[in-house]
Amino acid sequence: MQRQVSYPQAIISKYPEQIVIGIARDSKGTHNPITLGWTMIVSHEPPMMAVAIGKTRYSLEAFRHAREFVIAFPSEHQQDEAMLFGTKSGRDLDKLAAAGCPVIPAGKIDSVLLADAVANFECRLTAELEAGDHVIFVGQIVCSHVNDKPLNRLYTVGEGYKMAGLPRS
Repeated sequence: MQRQVSYPQAIISKYPEQIVIGIARDSKGTHNPITLGWTMIVSHEPPMMAVAIGKTRYSLEAFRHAREFVIAFPSEHQQDEAMLFGTKSGRDLDKLAAAGCPVIPAGKIDSVLLADAVANFECRLTAELEAGDHVIFVGQIVCSHVNDKPLNRLYTVGEGYKMAGLPRS
């Protein structure tokens, strides 16, 4: 049985929700990370992923400028970094430096990988779609990386930026 409720009442049933950290080099040359909840795999052949970024976010400009980006699956140990990357603006702050987050150079694009992430995907922008108050960026994956350590991914598990690691299945 289903009962009709408002959108805000129904949407909270989405938790737990996967999060990713997108990274693109901005016009100042700084690698700018942003924590994103709206992400998906959009193709296996060729491999492609998409993320949605709010139109008011500084990262929107960085993704458009760079035309390439990294999508990182953060580990449960990166909760502080994920919070900082999602709540501070790269317009005013070098977020990677502020977080003290270890990075390594990407292999095929001009970006960096999060060394402590579960996985990193290097993407080249193939499409951009306006979607209400967000823009969806689709990228073809040109290189993939996984951590040698068995790590659990970080998820949003409830309202108010409540995050936790969930075990791999």
